[in-house]
Amino acid sequence: MIEKRNVYIDVALISYKMAGVFNKLFSNKQTVSDDFSDDYVEITPSNVTKDGKARVVVRPFIVEDFADIKPALDALREGYTVALINIKPLKDKDLVELKRAVSKLKKTCEAIEGDIAGFGEDWIVITPSFAQIYRGSGPSPTELPPEQ
Repeated sequence: MIEKRNVYIDVALISYKMAGVFNKLFSNKQTVSDDFSDDYVEITPSNVTKDGKARVVVRPFIVEDFADIKPALDALREGYTVALINIKPLKDKDLVELKRAVSKLKKTCEAIEGDIAGFGEDWIVITPSFAQIYRGSGPSPTELPPEQ
């Protein structure tokens, strides 16, 4: 019987603590706990302006050989760069290297959940995950319903 009594006490104690947690969660009072006030540090990301808007950089890149895609890949991985990549010099030089470079760009684009498209014969555009490329089919971006 002693073991059963201990179980009931533990359940009562847990119920009491949960009630306190629910009271704090659903009360209208906004209190700051002393436990957290001393450890609070505000960190401002470098890609956010003082008014709270994210900075998006549209940056051109020229690819003359396979090694030239590294700066574009690094900028895309940061997450705030729309890359406009001129592939004409590499296309004129070596088609095998061009296919290899485009394959690497596609894989990185998939990894960051971005969007990639070619426009014209000499340009590729890659966007981060928060942007999409309008391709002319379906409603235009201005006709899409706003996100909630």
